[in-house]
Amino acid sequence: MHRLTLAEIARGLAAKEFSAEELTGALLARIQRLDPQLNSFISVTPELALSQAKAADARRAAGETGALLGAPIGHKDLFCTEGVLTSCGSKILHNFKAPYDATVVARLKAAGTVTLGKLNMDEFAMGSSNESSHYGAVKNPWDPQRVPGGSSGGSAAAVAARLLPAATGTDTGGSIRQPAAFTNLTGIKPTYGRVSRWGMIAYASSLDQGGPLARSAEDCALLLGGMAGFDPKDSTCVDQPVDDYLAALQRPLSGLRVGLPKEYFGAGLDARIADATLAVVEVLKTLGATVKDISLPNMQHAIPAYYVIAPAEASSNLSRFDGVRFGYRCENPHNLEDLYKRSRSEGFGAEVQRRIMVGTYALSAGYYDAYYLKAQKIRRLIKNDFVAAFAEVDVILGPTTPNPAWKLGEKNDDPVAQYLEDIYTITANLAGIPGLSMPAGFVDGLPVGVQLLAPYFQEGRLLNVAHQYQLASDWHTQAPAGF
Repeated sequence: MHRLTLAEIARGLAAKEFSAEELTGALLARIQRLDPQLNSFISVTPELALSQAKAADARRAAGETGALLGAPIGHKDLFCTEGVLTSCGSKILHNFKAPYDATVVARLKAAGTVTLGKLNMDEFAMGSSNESSHYGAVKNPWDPQRVPGGSSGGSAAAVAARLLPAATGTDTGGSIRQPAAFTNLTGIKPTYGRVSRWGMIAYASSLDQGGPLARSAEDCALLLGGMAGFDPKDSTCVDQPVDDYLAALQRPLSGLRVGLPKEYFGAGLDARIADATLAVVEVLKTLGATVKDISLPNMQHAIPAYYVIAPAEASSNLSRFDGVRFGYRCENPHNLEDLYKRSRSEGFGAEVQRRIMVGTYALSAGYYDAYYLKAQKIRRLIKNDFVAAFAEVDVILGPTTPNPAWKLGEKNDDPVAQYLEDIYTITANLAGIPGLSMPAGFVDGLPVGVQLLAPYFQEGRLLNVAHQYQLASDWHTQAPAGF
């Protein structure tokens, strides 16, 4: 049963080929047996999962239907989950059990999903390798000596290893799309404001967005349909109807205009990933798409702009973790200043401290205009580039990452080298547009992904293109050896 996709599970449950309780029990046993190799879970919740599975079976027996009713999933460990440890991968929240459900969790729970556990992540979602977690690094199931990508690396590794069919993730600068590319999955970052951030512990509030990781575009459409929608509790959530993502999958691609930015194919891109990307283009052409060369001239400024804006917002958001109200508190503080200083220095890891310091500096008197304000101006130029491009094309296509997954520890001594791996993904977060990564082949046995970008609230278009491509290819069906 572990080989079934989310869509196949929905059909199997509807046909009574198996029960949600049977499926949940099988996956829990698989997690117990295999996850020690990967470290993809922070918390496994067998009692909660089995009770939710029994409730889902009872709802089906009573005549209720629903594609997600009884579907087993996991949540990235920054979505508050009532009564369950919600740690953000950090020592500072090592004992925090959320008193409520995040909107995403509540919506999926209402749809009947079964929560198998909370998934490992880079601490406070800060990282591109899932090595900064207080609970240890996550291993890539395609090669346990390599990273699975970050910060949603636990979600990606668990889905890729068939420990569960789909999982939630979050994307601040590529943290759904990059791990999807590294583990042969499909992952989508929706438009900013499409999915509620209420109850999602913040890293950078103007960039964070929740979304699904799964094995196919069809599965992502199912899960995103359950996550998306207006939430009055989130002031940044947009009150706009949610498209029928499943219906959108079936549209033909005839007449689709695909843009190829010249900036994506310059120095720094592995030539083999470039070839894989262009091979996807050729398949789309056979499906009726046309291709146009375009330019995103301000892309070169994206990384410096992002690494000013995101740390600045992190500096503000993480100020609440002070050792007073909740979370980690140092032993025997001498006074209030000592309490703050030691609780934060002992509770936060090195990468989080680094970003807090950078952000605090960028916001400080005398530097705000020179760094933060200038970065926001660059952000607007990047958005304008996309607006101009989408006047000519329907979607933009390019590589998700410049390189395949690197070895564990390989870039730990050079944070900037990790930051540069986000070159293709962070522009979507700066502009707020939706982005999707889908499997596109292998380099030296390691998966690589291709990224699709679309105008605001065109998630259905991205899922449609990915689904049609996946009907014409089989990269997304391949699983890592041993899993």
